Amino acid sequence: MTQYNYDIGIIGGGAAGLTVASGAAQLGAKTVLIEKEAALGGDCLHFGCVPSKTLIRSAHVYHLMKHPEGFGLPKMDVPPVDFSKIARRIQDVIDVIQKHDSEERFCGLGAKIMFGEAVFRDEHAVQLGGKRLTAKHWVIATGSSPVAPPIPGLHEAGFLTNKEIFSLDSLPESMTILGGGPIGIEMAQAFNRLGCRVTVVDRAGQILGKEDKDMADAVRDVMAAEGVMFYLGASIENVDKTGSKKAVTIVDVSGQTVVLESDKILVAMGRAANVEGLGLEAIGVDFERGGILVDSRLRTSQKHIFAAGDVSGGFQFTHAAGYEGGIVISNAIFHLPRKTDYTYLPWCTYTDPELASIGMNETGAKKEGLAYTVWTEAFKDNDRSLAEGEQVGKVKMILDKKEKPLGVQILGPRAGDLLSEWVAVLNGKVKLSTLAAAVHPYPTLGEINKRVAGSFFSPKIFSDRVQKGLKFFFNLKGRACTLEESE
Repeated sequence: MTQYNYDIGIIGGGAAGLTVASGAAQLGAKTVLIEKEAALGGDCLHFGCVPSKTLIRSAHVYHLMKHPEGFGLPKMDVPPVDFSKIARRIQDVIDVIQKHDSEERFCGLGAKIMFGEAVFRDEHAVQLGGKRLTAKHWVIATGSSPVAPPIPGLHEAGFLTNKEIFSLDSLPESMTILGGGPIGIEMAQAFNRLGCRVTVVDRAGQILGKEDKDMADAVRDVMAAEGVMFYLGASIENVDKTGSKKAVTIVDVSGQTVVLESDKILVAMGRAANVEGLGLEAIGVDFERGGILVDSRLRTSQKHIFAAGDVSGGFQFTHAAGYEGGIVISNAIFHLPRKTDYTYLPWCTYTDPELASIGMNETGAKKEGLAYTVWTEAFKDNDRSLAEGEQVGKVKMILDKKEKPLGVQILGPRAGDLLSEWVAVLNGKVKLSTLAAAVHPYPTLGEINKRVAGSFFSPKIFSDRVQKGLKFFFNLKGRACTLEESE
């Protein structure tokens, strides 16, 4: 029997890799994790989820400071933002979380952490500097990086990505954001609220292209009212540097040529899997531009080598990477043929209001040709939402022809948190009647989930047929008041 240095080796110390390393080591597998950067945590901790949500919170507080009159408070003069202090706070938050993702913690769990660039030399061995490491199973969890499209003049003019945006020395006076996906839209609102003049350009006809148009358009309307400019359905022709400014030339949806000048350009137009330099071609691991090809058990074309997280080209969310890490542990350590199931994978875009989704939306149902019905409940009808000054948004529940939930979208305050109830309902196959009958504390935003479920049952319970039946069996006398009588 071939002897290996390790039971399992992991390349990449982001969410997927750390999940596998933690689980495998605690289960007794001899585990090594190799990270090419100087610290563990991956893109999410250092350049993604954590810094972006920290920035968004600062921008939200500053926005409230500038608009206190909506809460019955006096208007005040708010000084401009010192972005270096926000950047320092972002780094402080990262540093606290970094302790959880430290080499010492994982060593305590039993996993060996090594730093450097690993290259496969054969199907079971990698070269790390001057060392050759072998493992029975390997997991590739190297993540993804932002992609800069081949726009003439873009590289010469210079641009930012999510890797640079959170550590700026000062707040730009203006910024052009190329891309209307979650990263671009979150940063557009945050920087606009901090005092930067922001313009968003996207070739699609709506922002947040994976969402239903009515929900995405509502987010855009809020941002536009706050001052963000949008050029949707536009093509980007070229980029020039004019003195200290950068000029983006576009052709807008009407066919007019427009030149957008700004201090900074943020490119948020997609990501590419980090596969270069791993030596995958030499060992027969198949991959495409979008990522490493895997089966439903996350096995590559070499069945003892797995790929999880962004590098596999699937859902690019930290929680998806963590979930996939669990799938790898089941298959590689327990040898249980567990398959991925993304039917009820939730996600959230952290604009204000937030837009959260789980399951199939209306766009997806139409694409699949499914019969469905839509049930909604507005936040303007939720008492807690009104008390907090939040009136924009709704819950949108999609039911199939058997009146079973296909999915739910929530546009509103703390939508990501509110979606958690639906995570439990849909994954636990909880009946809508159970949710509708459940007692929620008052006044809370969570009542809106109960209300949208109840809206489905109300026409059935309070129908004329039910009233007639109750009158017949229990001799009920009917209405005590009509609108005509009250006038």
